[in-house]
Amino acid sequence: MDIRDEILRLKKERRAVILAHNYQLPEVQDIADFHGDSLGLSIEASKTNAEVIVFCGVYFMAETAKILSPPKTVLIPDRHAGCPMADMITLEDLRKLKLKHPKAKVLCYVNSSAEIKAESDVCCTSANSISVARGAFGEKEEVIFIPDQYLARYTASQLRRPFIYWPGYCPTHVKMLPEHFRKEKEKHPDAEILVHPECTPEVIAVADKVFSTSGMCRYVRESSCKEFIIGTEIGMIYRLKKDNPDKEFYHPTPLGICPNMKRITLEKVRWSLTHRQEEVYVPPETITRARTALEKMIAYK
Repeated sequence: MDIRDEILRLKKERRAVILAHNYQLPEVQDIADFHGDSLGLSIEASKTNAEVIVFCGVYFMAETAKILSPPKTVLIPDRHAGCPMADMITLEDLRKLKLKHPKAKVLCYVNSSAEIKAESDVCCTSANSISVARGAFGEKEEVIFIPDQYLARYTASQLRRPFIYWPGYCPTHVKMLPEHFRKEKEKHPDAEILVHPECTPEVIAVADKVFSTSGMCRYVRESSCKEFIIGTEIGMIYRLKKDNPDKEFYHPTPLGICPNMKRITLEKVRWSLTHRQEEVYVPPETITRARTALEKMIAYK
C-alpha cells in the first residue's frame, strides 16, 4: 500500500486529524487536513470531532494544541522537533526577570513552552502582537515581552512604547541578512519583499511589508503583484505557490531553513498513527493557567 493511502487509512481508524505547519515538507503539507500557522491549527483542531491530533510542527505547537483540546490525544511524529527560540528562556529565567520587575505584566509570544505560557499574563502571535499589546495593557504599564526580542522590538516600534526584552531569537530568521534581500531584488526588481517580524530590524528596514505567515498568505492572495521575495522559513514558498500558481516566489538565501521543522516525514507520521506515539503530555495545572493566557490572546484580531 502507498504510504499516503496507509496514512489515510490509519487516520480514519484512529479518528485522527493531521495538522501541518506552513514550514513543513511539501509531502507532509499535502497529507494534512489543515495547514497554517501554529495557533490557527490548534484552534481548528479544537473545533473538530477528532479524538486524536497529529501535529506536524515543533513541540511547543503540539503543546498548544493539547492546552486548547485537553480531552484529545495529541501526537507529535518526532518528539525531538524542538524550537531553539522557545528553549532560550526557562521558567527559572522568567521568574528571576519578574522579580526584577515586580509590577510588570508578561506578554508571551506563542512560540514558547507550556510552562512559560502558564507563567505569563497573556500570549500573542506574530499576527496580533500589536493589537494584544495595545489592548491588554495600559499605556504606562510595564510589560515584559518574551522570548523573541525581534518580535518585541518590531511591536514596540509600531506602538512607540518600550518593552522589557528577553534576548531570544529564531536562528532561522536571523540568518537572513539585508544583503540577501538586496541581491534577490536586483534579480527580480518588480518583486515585493515580504518578511516575518522575527527578522532583525535591519531586514525589516529593506522590506516592503511585514507579515506573519497567515498574513503573507492573505496579502499574496489579494495582491495584484505577481512576484514576491519571501523572508521567512523556506517551506512557506511551497504553500504560497500551491495557493497562488499564477505568481512567482523567491527566497533570499538557502540558510533560511529550520532543521527542526524538516524532521517530520511521512514515515514518521505513519509511525505516529500506527503506535499512537509520541503523545504530548501537559500537566493539568499548567493547562489551566496557560489556557487562560491563550484565551485572552484569542480575543484580539
